[in-house]
Amino acid sequence: MKICIYGAGAIGGWIGASLAQAGERLNVVARGTTLEALRQDGLSLMRGDVRTRVPINAVAHPEALGTQDLVVIAVKAPALAGVAERIGPLIGPDTLVLVAMNGVPWWFLEGGFGGAITGHRLAAVDPDGAIARAIPSRNVIGCVVHASCSLDAPGVVRHHFGNGLIVGEPSGEATPRAQKLVALLQRAGLDATLSPQIQKDVWFKLWGNMTVNPISALTGVTTDLIMGDDYVRGFISAVMLEAKEIGHRIGIEITQSPEDRHAVTMKLGAFKTSMLQDVEAGRSVELDALVTVVRELGELTAVATPFTDALLGLARLKMRKLGLY
Repeated sequence: MKICIYGAGAIGGWIGASLAQAGERLNVVARGTTLEALRQDGLSLMRGDVRTRVPINAVAHPEALGTQDLVVIAVKAPALAGVAERIGPLIGPDTLVLVAMNGVPWWFLEGGFGGAITGHRLAAVDPDGAIARAIPSRNVIGCVVHASCSLDAPGVVRHHFGNGLIVGEPSGEATPRAQKLVALLQRAGLDATLSPQIQKDVWFKLWGNMTVNPISALTGVTTDLIMGDDYVRGFISAVMLEAKEIGHRIGIEITQSPEDRHAVTMKLGAFKTSMLQDVEAGRSVELDALVTVVRELGELTAVATPFTDALLGLARLKMRKLGLY
């Protein structure tokens, strides 16, 4: 099977290394120091003190690989437009594109999902439709990641906790190709499951990290301190209730209360969110895919979002000052 990882960062590297350990030959599109490290040392996965190194074929240009059977996109949302410009040579009529990214994706309202706003292009994540044109929805398989990984160095991925991948067609169908993909991921040792509606899994994950991520980036503190402040936790709850109502209007029912979700977050302890890690590393942040898009969906569904607007405005100002947005 021809498999390509586009974005050999923490999550892409973890998925790729797992597949390679299971015997799959792995291609990777990378650049800069990551490309050099992969060519010289291969891809490494750290679990505790155990380092597993797998051989891979790393290239700078997708056209060097040609059409693939499976492409895993695991980049940060701000990098996706650049990926879309170059990914064409990898995608044929039958190529599966597994999108393992945070936030609301460009294909979110495809596959007949979304009620009255089905098929609407989300300008917050695909302003001019270039991503949708480059990566057709017929090729897309959605993916929600429930794992924490980081990079020790270029090409060296550290797995912290979690091993889950929720996979699904935008249409919600249990197609043979989706079932085969889940089986492949399971053979690679990943806890992959097939979702009957992947958009619901995307939204439920977003329901927690659309608040804690930007607040951690604003304040520079870990999740235990955020959740330990009554006023901040109350503000988070207000944002979550707005998102809960938006979900309701597009067919996603969340039965939990914000406090139920807070209890889960508090169990993580002193955890650094991915957005805080990006700020500390000087990388662009995923604000549009996590917050701006929720505000847009609020407008589309006639849900007032004053608390979401406040969070977006404050985070946007801070990230612009840092040059990260």
